Amino acid sequence: MAMAMAHHRENGDGGINGHLDSTGKYVRYTTEQVEALERVYAECPKPSSLRRQQLVRDCPILANIEPKQIKVWFQNRRCREKQRKEASRLQSLNSKLTAMNKLLMEENDRLQKQVSQLVCENGYMRQHLQTTNAPAATTTDAACDSVATTPQLSLRDASSPAGLLSIAEEILAAFLSKATGTAVDWVQMPGMKPGPDSVGIFAISQSCSGVAARACGLVGLEPMKIAEILKDRTSWFRDCRSLEVFTTLPTCDGGTIELVYTQVYAPTTLAPARDFWTLRYTKTLENGNLVVCERSLSGSGTGPNAASASQFIRAEMLPSGYLIRPCEGGGSIIRIVDDLNLEPWGVPEVVRPLYESSKAVAQKMTIAALRYVRQIAQETSGEVVYSLGRQPAVLRTFSQRLSRGFNDAVNGFNDDGWSLVNCDGADDVILAINSSKNLNTSYDPVNSLAFHGGILCAKASMLLQNVPPIALIRFLREHRSEWADFNVDAYSAASLKTGSYAYPGMRPTRFTGSQIIMPLGHTIEQEELLEVVRLESHPLAQEDAFMSRDIHLLQMCTGIDENAVGACSELVFAPIDEMFPDDAVLLASGFRIIPLHSKTSDPKDTWNSNRTLDLTSSLEVGSSATHDAAVAAAASTSNFRSVLTIAFQFPFGGNLQDNVAAMARQYVRSVVSAVQRVAVAISPSGLSSPSEPKLSSACPEAVTLARWICHSYRCHMGTELVTSESVDGDSVLKHLWNHQDAIVCCSLKSLPPVFMFANQAGLDMLETTLVALQDITLDKIFSDSARKAFSAVFSSLMNQGFAYIPAGICMSTMGRQASFEQAVAWKVLAEDESTVHCLAFSFINWSFL
Repeated sequence: MAMAMAHHRENGDGGINGHLDSTGKYVRYTTEQVEALERVYAECPKPSSLRRQQLVRDCPILANIEPKQIKVWFQNRRCREKQRKEASRLQSLNSKLTAMNKLLMEENDRLQKQVSQLVCENGYMRQHLQTTNAPAATTTDAACDSVATTPQLSLRDASSPAGLLSIAEEILAAFLSKATGTAVDWVQMPGMKPGPDSVGIFAISQSCSGVAARACGLVGLEPMKIAEILKDRTSWFRDCRSLEVFTTLPTCDGGTIELVYTQVYAPTTLAPARDFWTLRYTKTLENGNLVVCERSLSGSGTGPNAASASQFIRAEMLPSGYLIRPCEGGGSIIRIVDDLNLEPWGVPEVVRPLYESSKAVAQKMTIAALRYVRQIAQETSGEVVYSLGRQPAVLRTFSQRLSRGFNDAVNGFNDDGWSLVNCDGADDVILAINSSKNLNTSYDPVNSLAFHGGILCAKASMLLQNVPPIALIRFLREHRSEWADFNVDAYSAASLKTGSYAYPGMRPTRFTGSQIIMPLGHTIEQEELLEVVRLESHPLAQEDAFMSRDIHLLQMCTGIDENAVGACSELVFAPIDEMFPDDAVLLASGFRIIPLHSKTSDPKDTWNSNRTLDLTSSLEVGSSATHDAAVAAAASTSNFRSVLTIAFQFPFGGNLQDNVAAMARQYVRSVVSAVQRVAVAISPSGLSSPSEPKLSSACPEAVTLARWICHSYRCHMGTELVTSESVDGDSVLKHLWNHQDAIVCCSLKSLPPVFMFANQAGLDMLETTLVALQDITLDKIFSDSARKAFSAVFSSLMNQGFAYIPAGICMSTMGRQASFEQAVAWKVLAEDESTVHCLAFSFINWSFL
């Protein structure tokens, strides 16, 4: 072998173009033989392929080469290919890191300039105070002046091409000063720390009028492609209802000036939507950078047809845009700036923080733009693979249609055909109907459904106090049976499927409580999930016993990223046919929760959405440090607020409007009540006092329960469940909570037994929370084989107090299978060591299949 490698190195081919014969002489393959081997490898690259062997036998020119040598050639060829791929990957990674390092150096230079400017201003202010010995006059920060005193553009300036060009150059200069200079006092976005796995560098404005955000990142696309994507704002900005370019003027230096009218959805039912009338300037700079910058033109009545904008409030876009610089090794470095004045005084005071929050603008626009471009880049390179054979563009279209349908329902614009149903002002549910809404799909008009009635929308908004949006959305997603009415879902699904309206007189069905979530795809950071939900049911009528009544929903869940500060969380769904065609009609309904972060709030005063860990912290008593931390956490979230918007759409026939309206109003009220109950349960204020922790009203204190679990395990098994030095004192709860095995307890006071406690690993295995744990029964988590195994050892468990369950499979609440190598079950004895308080299970070395 050493001699062969020496020959290969000497010939410089790595064993790819020759071999050693029986005499030790190196024999080089002919060009025809190498070409024949390459053809065979190209057709059958997999080793041990019968097809490959057949191709070799059918090739006469390879007859004088031994099969062993041919096998070695294929192995060397495969190694060469792997080496080339790895070298290409490393080269690409090196170019990306080089570009990112250059970006960080530029950002560091900008920060140094900003520090120098602040030091000079600080010195000037000190000198001024010392000389005058009086309060300073109304002096504002230069950065604030650049944003707050941005000169308004007059209609006179925009009346000629020369005037438009002059305005465009002004916009360009102002934008570049924000993107690369110190015109805005940028601070790092809370919770978005730059790093190797970060999408980019994010910053928000501080101490300035308006709301502004900035992003810098590396994207694997060419500048022109990036500009084309970002200029189509409706494709990536979910709140953008429409964007129309009314005038396009080329400039002498190859640039383009456009007059653009944009309509933006309102996120809640509590405030009207916004629109913008802007000038957009696209230009390639002398250094090769591509710039797309934009700013509002003056006048609330300017722009296109003012009558069509009667439902909108004119907002102002201060100099914003995109600076795109090509990289040497491919790809581009992009800088995004969004600076808006959303006219916050035109909305109710309760939601005004939403229009004054730079964090919200960063999440909804700036970060969303960069994430979308990176998503397109990865899809283009083939790095993204989705389920069910769907193309990424198709799934992205589904997400956009769901989001747009929900926004249309929340806003209810007159030009879309929506009109309010007569109701008194005190009604908490808003009803709107659309008799002209076109649910026909643009893909297949022949097979589209024609609705002779219309669509009725019932919507409401409510204020939530101290409720983590992520935790609430997760609960609504994972436990649909807690708030939804299966018969209402069945009505909507049947109406869309058959075009008929069965209300009243729907066929009675019984929801089994089982929902199966089948993922379709997710974005690169999993901040948005697209999935199909199947709700299983059984018909109650005997004649329908053999007919499937399962309901399928297309569902989109967004904003469940725990590190996304200021982002809204959504759960939007629509009934679909089980065949799920690409042109399926989508009648979107759902929930949207938006945190109301004030403009001047401390970035540290953000609620940690990890609900289970917070609960555990509050259960750890006896430590003054822990108690103080719990008190501090409660104080930091005492003013945390968010607004919840609910909208449900129902199709109806021409003579059933009143019946469906009554049903819709009652249904939304019941959903609101259910959400309020859940919100109270998961709110920090809904927990027990840190000095008196309770897992539930039916079980002892957490520390006591943990001590009982460990003591009973030691008595039955003769070994320690947790380390021996930690079994005394309150730390036993912490060690039990962080135990690597999934530990769960169920009460024997009900049949079937209901779970009452689980550690972190147990909650992860069951994919649930402490709040929802008490709705799960023991028989629901075992597969058929595991249930039989447990039944076989149950008598032994009750007689001797413990039993071993062989390897098997558990089922999570989301329908996923989790395997375990072995499980131990034992009785948990109370303080008197004679009363059986509950049963405990420890699932060893579990993992999802």
